Amino acid sequence: MSAKRNFLVAILSIVSIGAAISFGMTEARAGDNVTEDQIVRALTPKPKAPLTRGLSVGDRAEPAVNPAEVKLLDSVRGRTTRSLSSAERDEIADAAKDKPNIDLTINFDYNSAEISAKSLPDVQKLGRALTSASLQGSTFLLAGHTDAAGSDAYNQDLSDRRADSIKRYLIDNYHIASADLVTVGYGKTKLKDPDHPLSEVNRRVQVVNMENKTTASK
Repeated sequence: MSAKRNFLVAILSIVSIGAAISFGMTEARAGDNVTEDQIVRALTPKPKAPLTRGLSVGDRAEPAVNPAEVKLLDSVRGRTTRSLSSAERDEIADAAKDKPNIDLTINFDYNSAEISAKSLPDVQKLGRALTSASLQGSTFLLAGHTDAAGSDAYNQDLSDRRADSIKRYLIDNYHIASADLVTVGYGKTKLKDPDHPLSEVNRRVQVVNMENKTTASK
């Protein structure tokens, strides 16, 4: 009886060790940094279906570009995030909701808009991705988000400054035109995980491909 019990304990120990190793490997993969190629693929618009001929009278093809969105983008180009009104922030969020996007975890120095040394490689991947041939001619939204710690005003100001900080880095180091980068801060108003308001997943920068100017100009 004792021998059988020892055998069962040994088997359970092996299973537990195997499960722990497997779980650890899964966590390591989940924590891997996003690659430049993943950023490019996430921000590349899906090809639009070609227009068909023979539309009957009264039928209208959906325009490739939304004039209201173009007007909105033109009105906020070159402006700092602090200059945007609440209504403009909401309009931008509405225009961005169906566009190609990716969330990046960018760390900053404590209570600062300075990009941390640890996050510089990820910002550099973003810079290379945004200047890739497949994304040329696009306007990109850089939306800053915080978690729910702190006051509304504090988080709003911090997200504004951090979005502007990333924009300056991309302009200075990758020579992206200022007009092609629109920044907006949302503070803690648009949590990615509202059930866990203090979770680090809420502290992020969302990058959105807002408009393809090459397509728009044709």
